[in-house]
Order: sequence, then C-alpha cells, then structure tokens
Amino acid sequence: MDTIFTKIIKKEIPSHTLMETDRHIAFLDIRPVTKGHTLVVPKKQVDYLFDLEDDLLAETMLVAKEMAAVLDRVLKPIRTGVIVEGLEVPHAHIHLIPIYSEAMNFSLREGGDPVGYSFEEVAELIKKGITT
Repeated sequence: MDTIFTKIIKKEIPSHTLMETDRHIAFLDIRPVTKGHTLVVPKKQVDYLFDLEDDLLAETMLVAKEMAAVLDRVLKPIRTGVIVEGLEVPHAHIHLIPIYSEAMNFSLREGGDPVGYSFEEVAELIKKGITT
C-alpha cells in the first residue's frame, strides 16, 4: 500500500516540492516545526531508513546535505538540524529543521504552523536558492 510520501511522489497529493531527481524528492513538511522544515525522501518506498541499500542511503544523506546548505544560505538559521525519527510515516525520510533559536523545541509531535509562515513564499524562496 502506498504511503502518503509515495502519493506525493506520484503527484496524487499536492506538495510544496523544492527539488526532485529520479531517486529523491524534497518538500516542505505540512506540519513544520520551523520556517523551512523540509523532508528529504527517497522515491523507493522502504519503511526504515537503515534498510535502504547502501548506495541509496548514502545518496539520501548527500541530498539532505545539499538541501541543508540551501536552507542555511537562503533562510539564514543558526544552522539546520537533522531528525530521523521514522515513526510517523512508514517511508524512509530525513527531517531538515532550520534552527533559529538555541532554545527551540524540536518536537515533531508538536509541529504546527509557525507564525507568519507562508508555504508558497518559503517554497519559492528555497527553490530560487537551489538554482543560484
């Protein structure tokens, strides 16, 4: 059965996609912890990140590294944090969470809609940063 991420990959569900390759997709989290909270997802539907084949796991981490660099450059957080929880959706993925305060709460369970957050504006800003 397809996960919500597979449905996003197949374009059956809309998303704020930031980048896409033949093996990966990155899009804004629908329940962001902070402005720019991004998910990096391999297109192959595998439940547990560490069950990915070595080459796909390595490539997923490199895509996450590239996306984090874009988030750092464009959104100017202190840095971008990484969470691999993997319990909320049974499809391997990496959370990239820009950190704007050292006292920030990283709870994925308490994600929401940060004040003044526009998915469309942030997605466009990040996409422009990918091409520059």
